[in-house]
Amino acid sequence: MRFKTKYLLTLLLVAVLLPGISYSQSAKITWDVWGVPHITANNEGDLFFAQGWAEMQSHANLVLKMYGRARGKAAAYWGPAFVPSDQLVHRFNFPAIAVKFSKSQDPELKLMIRSFTDGMNAYVKAHPEAVADENKAVLPVTSDDVNLQGLYVFVTRFTAGLDLGLVANWKEAGSNAIAIAPKRSASGNAMLVQNPHLPWADEFTFFESELTLKGTPIYGAELVGIPGISIGFNEDLGWTHTNNTLDNADSFVLTLTDGGYLLDGKNVPFKERPDTIWVKQADGKLSPQYSKCYSSVQGPVLKMGDKKAIALKAAGMDSPNTILEWWKMANSHDFNHFEAALKTLQIPFWNVLYADKKGNIFYLFNGQVPRRPFGNFSDWQLMVKGDSSKYIWKSYLSYDELPKLKNPASGWLQNSNDPPWTVTLPRELDKNRYPAYIAPDVMPLRSQRAVNMLMADSSITFDHLVDYKLSTHVELADRLLDDLLAAIDTTSSPILWEAKQVLAKWDRKSDGDSRGMTLFYAWAMQTNIDYTTPWDRNNPNTTPSGLNNIQESVKSLERVSAQIKSAFGSLSVPWGDYLRVRANGVDLPANGAREWLGVFRVASGNPGSKTETVNTGDSWVGVIEFGKTVRAKVLMSYGNSSQKQSVHNGDQLKFFSEKKLRDAWFYPQDLAGHIEYTEVKKGDTFIKE
Repeated sequence: MRFKTKYLLTLLLVAVLLPGISYSQSAKITWDVWGVPHITANNEGDLFFAQGWAEMQSHANLVLKMYGRARGKAAAYWGPAFVPSDQLVHRFNFPAIAVKFSKSQDPELKLMIRSFTDGMNAYVKAHPEAVADENKAVLPVTSDDVNLQGLYVFVTRFTAGLDLGLVANWKEAGSNAIAIAPKRSASGNAMLVQNPHLPWADEFTFFESELTLKGTPIYGAELVGIPGISIGFNEDLGWTHTNNTLDNADSFVLTLTDGGYLLDGKNVPFKERPDTIWVKQADGKLSPQYSKCYSSVQGPVLKMGDKKAIALKAAGMDSPNTILEWWKMANSHDFNHFEAALKTLQIPFWNVLYADKKGNIFYLFNGQVPRRPFGNFSDWQLMVKGDSSKYIWKSYLSYDELPKLKNPASGWLQNSNDPPWTVTLPRELDKNRYPAYIAPDVMPLRSQRAVNMLMADSSITFDHLVDYKLSTHVELADRLLDDLLAAIDTTSSPILWEAKQVLAKWDRKSDGDSRGMTLFYAWAMQTNIDYTTPWDRNNPNTTPSGLNNIQESVKSLERVSAQIKSAFGSLSVPWGDYLRVRANGVDLPANGAREWLGVFRVASGNPGSKTETVNTGDSWVGVIEFGKTVRAKVLMSYGNSSQKQSVHNGDQLKFFSEKKLRDAWFYPQDLAGHIEYTEVKKGDTFIKE
């Protein structure tokens, strides 16, 4: 009897001290009518188990496709088309790095990831019909898959994306962010705009969720396949990210000699690994492709020639706790704790913009910035000489050395993928106080559009901020259109005069019903624009301007006018007739345009003769005001599910088409009347109530 009592007491003690190692406590998922899971739990184990379950319900096949590719086994699952992807994973040796991550990660993060993948597997066990037959070979998923997915996305798509040539139009895959201080806010409350606009597919897909741990809610979005929330807000603060101008990857040209490569005048042997990629054939059998992977002091060798090789050194492969930094940011409730999370510098890329209930706003040029030996930004944009160790960076700048700005005199901060120096105007960050290689000095038109909207409004309301976020005004038209129209007066071409009538009446917006945008867009796409006044750092938000190559521009307009009239029968074509949003049976007029046109509402696709379907642009959108209670409007443009049978695949495109946002149902009482159904955790599964 004494033994039984002692045994029971021991079990009780373990349960109290280590509540996260089991899923015995309750968790609940309340699904709202837009397919957003509102998850409540009393411990992190249950919380992330539920998030894994919810994410698999919304994105099961997408998750498995991504994890299969991140493993470097996609060719074995789906055939020869995935061999290049597998080769990339193998050359970077991501599987071995993921194993190291799993061993060195903080115990809290290990629990988060394990719980997340356990929840995914539990969902598939309960709902095997949700997974396509071709994807079942990836099951079960493991903690390594999360780490592999992080490595694949963060390194190959962000830190090394340009060097690898995997982001052909990276400018379109950017972000907008705005933070407003109380001094500039009509309500006296700080406000924040969250707006990444990444491609609308694959590893760039966001998942919206609310995670409430022990009664404390966190709302926002995370890239599919990764636990937690990376862009979000709680009742006290919020943050967002934009792609920064950070260059933290370098391609080194190595000179081959005697089976190795030259470094500091000596022959250095490569580290070699035998490698095999298995490829699924048409008959279903697996065929091996044998090769060797090489690594240099600079990094993995991605291309081996007869006399030269290219090796790549990239940040992000030595940061095992990236996801934990986001989770600590999300669980902060004042600036000091939020900054403490940032100081871990585990997130390798992305600017941070922040606002809080106390009225603070903050910007950080975040990321792992190489401590380079010399040079300016442009010096490191080309291939780097691999024959001297002096070119190899060995550490990163510390948090204290990064550009940052808190509570600027202007009362606002913005970043639209421009360098840190124009985060507010007049400038408060002096680029001369930082290494010359850290960032260029330039301000694209989209950033100028953001600044010009903010500077024109001394008392910004919440509704104003929503309007600014959804602005489709074309800044490029303000700089060039008057000159172009004046030039037509010197011609006698009937179609040019017809074009002038259309462009003169155009509202200079890219709304769905804007007539003239289609013509201006076609002209801008096919014209080599030469400005009379180039960009001037002393007038950063009003230059460049003026059309210098008038004759060439007019001929281009005449040519594209003929093309449009042939295609549409008219030059007065509504923009939404050309630019469309389409998904899962939805086909609606779109709005917005390419970022280089100076449009804050970014939307673009692959141009066609009659239509262009948006596949990149505003994805997650959040506008938040931090008053006594949080007020927020949000949108997941393409919907919160990629499952073919889901009603939430594409169901928010109507909001996108109508230039509207949804209310974020942040508080439990907000959900009243908007609940689709509720699931409660029972053991290792969820049961509908």
